[in-house]
Amino acid sequence: MFSDSALPILNGVSVSIDALIQELRNQGHSVHLFAPRIFRHRDEDPNTFRFRAICTPWAPSYPLAYPPFYRQLLRFRRHRYDVIHTHTPFAMGMVGLRWAESHQIPMVSTYHTLYDRYAHYLRWFPKRYARFRIAKHTNFYYNRVDHVITPSEAAYKWLRRHSVETPASVIPTGIRIQTACNRAEIRQELGFAPEQRVLLYVGRLAYEKNLPVLFDMAQRLMADQPPVRLLMVGDGPFREEATRLVRQAGIGDRVRFAGLVPKNEVDRYYAAADLFVFSSITETQGLVVQEALGHGLPAVALAGGGAGASIVNGRNGYVVRNDAGEFCQAVARILDDQQLYEAMSNDGPRSVRHLGVPRMTEAVLKTYEQAMGRHTTEQRTADFASI
Repeated sequence: MFSDSALPILNGVSVSIDALIQELRNQGHSVHLFAPRIFRHRDEDPNTFRFRAICTPWAPSYPLAYPPFYRQLLRFRRHRYDVIHTHTPFAMGMVGLRWAESHQIPMVSTYHTLYDRYAHYLRWFPKRYARFRIAKHTNFYYNRVDHVITPSEAAYKWLRRHSVETPASVIPTGIRIQTACNRAEIRQELGFAPEQRVLLYVGRLAYEKNLPVLFDMAQRLMADQPPVRLLMVGDGPFREEATRLVRQAGIGDRVRFAGLVPKNEVDRYYAAADLFVFSSITETQGLVVQEALGHGLPAVALAGGGAGASIVNGRNGYVVRNDAGEFCQAVARILDDQQLYEAMSNDGPRSVRHLGVPRMTEAVLKTYEQAMGRHTTEQRTADFASI
């Protein structure tokens, strides 16, 4: 597996990769991960290989691997791989693609992210031009692989709209839910009173997460319901601006920024919350929404991308337009109706039961088999044509 993003970097891509690797190994497969080196981080896993990398001004939290790659290529050649699976189409993804082609190894790639929605990080290019170049590269890259995996229908449709003709499968990322938490005890530890209603956001604090709409919604809701609190779990380049926005809105004392929380501790925050809110419209899937539902939290998300794919309106939450007023009404409707709240809480875990990691891994293994079959057929066709 090749990825520009992997643990300890904490995001949906890295969590997805880690879950897949662990389950593949549980089933007896040998998996090697190739990723950029992270300053002062040492991997305990002997099958993780790190490339020399630098931190860039436009994405300082994501080290960028740089050539030459000879040392890792020698390590790569010590093994015989059945399939290469890339998770990003950039530096590490291109290395995976080139090595797959040069060693005639079948290749699968997962399209985790709507990359053109992140064009604002390329500040030295006009936004329209940056989005055009990202779209062109995405088209080039995913048309070179044997099989594409997308985590949602939204991502699948995006690729098809941009003329990616490679066979593709929609495989939602599997989630693991740890619900053995004492809610009352955790709320007390975090300093929330029993009568307070806690709204939870989990994710990066970044421009593309559409956080001003979330804070606008919270301000409207708190004006009518003073006991409401907003708990923000995560960190990112928008942290300083987010703090300024909540102070400006007059709700700074009712919004708590928990910062970057270790992956194995996030469950405590789900257990402490009453309702999950998500404002991003750039997600391909929205793992955190599914995790929240698995913990029995009703969820309200904005339409756009794949974040609301697991939400069934009126059953486990609501998907609303990108409008703070409508967002606020949906949240208030759930909080004000105890019977509706309990019904949604009960339905949440049932609605994501099919998203387990073993089922995801089984589907991914089938794509590996399809890619190997397609690769063998194309190779035989090429050999026949050369005669």
